[in-house]
Amino acid sequence: MDIVRKDERASDAASPVERDSYVVTALSDITDRALHATMARFTMGLSPAAIAAAYLDWLAHLMAAPGKRLQLIDKMTRKSMRFADFAWQQAQRPGHVPPAIEPLPQDRRFAGEAWQHPPFNLFYQGFLLQQQWWHNATSDVRGVTRHHEDIVRFACRQILDVFAPSNFLPTNPELQQRTLETGGQNFLAGLQHLFEDWQRTVSGKKPVAAEAYQVGRNVAATPGKVVFRNRLIELLQYEPVTRQVHAEPVLIVPAWIMKYYILDLSAQNSLVKYLTEQGFTVFMISWKNPSAEDRDLGLDDYRRLGVMAALDAIADIVPGRQVHALGYCLGGTLLAIAAATMARDGDLRLKTMVLLAAQTDFSEAGELMLFIDDSQIAFLEDMMWEQGFLDAKQMAGAFQLLRSNDLIWSVVLHRYLMGTREPMSDLMAWNADSTRLPYRMHSEYLRGLFLGNDLAEGRYQVDGRPITLTDIRVPIFAVGTTWDHVAPWRSTYKIHLLADTEVTYVLTNGGHNAGIVSEPGRDGRHHQVMTKKAEDRYVDPDTWLAIAPQQQGSWWPTLAAWLTSRSEGDHLPPPMGNPAAGLTPLCDAPGTYVLQE
Repeated sequence: MDIVRKDERASDAASPVERDSYVVTALSDITDRALHATMARFTMGLSPAAIAAAYLDWLAHLMAAPGKRLQLIDKMTRKSMRFADFAWQQAQRPGHVPPAIEPLPQDRRFAGEAWQHPPFNLFYQGFLLQQQWWHNATSDVRGVTRHHEDIVRFACRQILDVFAPSNFLPTNPELQQRTLETGGQNFLAGLQHLFEDWQRTVSGKKPVAAEAYQVGRNVAATPGKVVFRNRLIELLQYEPVTRQVHAEPVLIVPAWIMKYYILDLSAQNSLVKYLTEQGFTVFMISWKNPSAEDRDLGLDDYRRLGVMAALDAIADIVPGRQVHALGYCLGGTLLAIAAATMARDGDLRLKTMVLLAAQTDFSEAGELMLFIDDSQIAFLEDMMWEQGFLDAKQMAGAFQLLRSNDLIWSVVLHRYLMGTREPMSDLMAWNADSTRLPYRMHSEYLRGLFLGNDLAEGRYQVDGRPITLTDIRVPIFAVGTTWDHVAPWRSTYKIHLLADTEVTYVLTNGGHNAGIVSEPGRDGRHHQVMTKKAEDRYVDPDTWLAIAPQQQGSWWPTLAAWLTSRSEGDHLPPPMGNPAAGLTPLCDAPGTYVLQE
């Protein structure tokens, strides 16, 4: 038997002639990557293989499910009868018949009065019934993986939205009225807008009217200094506006997917300005916009050169004081990684941690997971491998698809068909001021956090050893937003399951950006808030939603009061920088990194 096993092992060993050569292996790898990178330019970064696999999975199981097909036939028959009954009643009492189907709450395409009269109500009711049937057809097919089912359902919705009656002149009463009012000039204006947008896109210019918002003049204009700079960050220290300040400074860690100044927009909606007015010493990380030479920067480089370098600098400026650390979106995820590492290593410099629309568990990361699987990540890696980074335009395609009604078809209708331009806002101008993501960092982020969920499951390693969020003992203030397509609130709520400490959770209305930029005095703002102490029992999100007290207005005062209650008295404002420690102010805020194109 031993001889047989030796023979088997010997036969398995490839001879030098059979072994793949380095040249052939490298050439095949380069060929495949180059092909995928070329394909990605035409697919908005989406992997055709991932989409095809999802479709074949759904189709094969549907073909093997005669009961499901019979159910779909029954649904189609009943929906047809419902539509026929609606059409008959409309013929008898035009405009006075309840709709056969209501649009989803976020679907405002058919909300206008003109849509409520025949024949246009027949057009949109038929469309919504068809949309609902396709949702039934792509849901609950036994045997289809959940991920593939989500992809197919999403793809069907995108295809159907192309043919929505709101997109065409013969079936859109509002577009017809606009055309009559302008004598057809709306189409000429729309062509002009289309040409302007195309011209600015190919030339790399910002959208029309974005020039009205100048970084350092009327956005990102809170006075301050750059007190530290390395190859990845500039650390901004903002000037105090009160005679005394709270003992503990605030460090803000923004996402590097976009530029930091979403938290320092115009004077009336700047979170930075608001916090300084509440007596806090505020520091902000401004990330470098990476280029091809930064392709090998990893996620741990962002922790070391970002969060930890900023904390080291703050310790020299405000010695002996703990820090209130606040992280937004991906910056919040990075802050949680840094906090868990500090807790593991006995570093006690954090006083509290604030997470704004930030995920620490990615098992329910919302519709972004549609673009996250092994096939899709490999496709993205090949695209980034060629250029060394992920370009913002390539990221924008996925986000636009997630909200295609608002970000694609609404733009097509109003800008190119009706010939009108929506007024530019500071938030829209910020959204157009995009950044890139380094190849290595983005790959590690997608594979380790999104796909592997290593942080939540205790596998994420820093310096060769795993970290865990349960080691964090400082109080946590976490904010979720009701319409967040990037970090769904139920996903951010999972911090209750991961951190063994006091958690104050706030749910505010709005989306990923507009829900966070929620200054006091803004109409229509409200939020719910409730604190779970470390020893309290877990409350599931549905129960929390039902029992958490609701408050009118912005959540910013709630945050300020929470930070104040966890601060240790007032002091004179610290100096700007510390020349004795090598932290001489380098230039005025907003610095130089934020200006990089």
